[in-house]
Amino acid sequence: MKRASQWILASAVMLGDPMAALADDTPVSKVVGSVSVTNDYIFRGLSQTNRKPAFQPGIEYDDAGGWYVGAWGSNVSWLSDVSTAEARVSSSLEIDGYAGYRGSFSADWAYDVGLYTYYYPGTYPAGFSRPYTTEAYASLTWKGIALKYSYGLTNLFGFADSKHSDYVDLSYNVEFTPGWTLNSHVGHQDVPNSPGYSYYDWRVGVTRAFASGYSIALGYYDTNAKRSAYTNPEGHYVGRATAILTLSKSF
Repeated sequence: MKRASQWILASAVMLGDPMAALADDTPVSKVVGSVSVTNDYIFRGLSQTNRKPAFQPGIEYDDAGGWYVGAWGSNVSWLSDVSTAEARVSSSLEIDGYAGYRGSFSADWAYDVGLYTYYYPGTYPAGFSRPYTTEAYASLTWKGIALKYSYGLTNLFGFADSKHSDYVDLSYNVEFTPGWTLNSHVGHQDVPNSPGYSYYDWRVGVTRAFASGYSIALGYYDTNAKRSAYTNPEGHYVGRATAILTLSKSF
């Protein structure tokens, strides 16, 4: 499961909204992308790699009219972490695809709507609830403040009978001095028909942008997810407070 975590196409919104547009005075069709390395892949406050590093490439086509389509990927371990000798799970890769439309009402107000799908190739035992997930999303941004709503059209990341899940994301990203951006976020994940699995997550951090599309981000992440619900078979609580360092190159 991504994230949200995540998709870093511009350093000013790095580790914020993964589908934020690159500003341009004259709209033109273009291909943009990024390659990132992080010490832990965090999505909606939860570790997807069991506290281990991740490599994350992404690419997006932006049409001059506002339409866009993209793909993003990362290594993950949260599925293989639950593998047993009797029920083997081999998936260790996340591949996401998305498409949408973004535009603005004025210089300060912008909007973004679209579909996002999360796919985890691999082999799964009989009866295993597949983690594939598709969400519709809509966001509204005023200056550096963004409110985003994601709605589950399928079951949510392997939770049985979890259609109609939703995630609310409120973020604030502002460049407080040239090259330095403050990143902050609070979100809530609702998991229908699974008592004890809904939770809040939050983050605060900074991003430093350099020449030629390079950037580095440091963030502090935490959640109120229940330990009993989000402790993996290795005994690691994946919703714990943690510091994340991410190095990126956008192009």
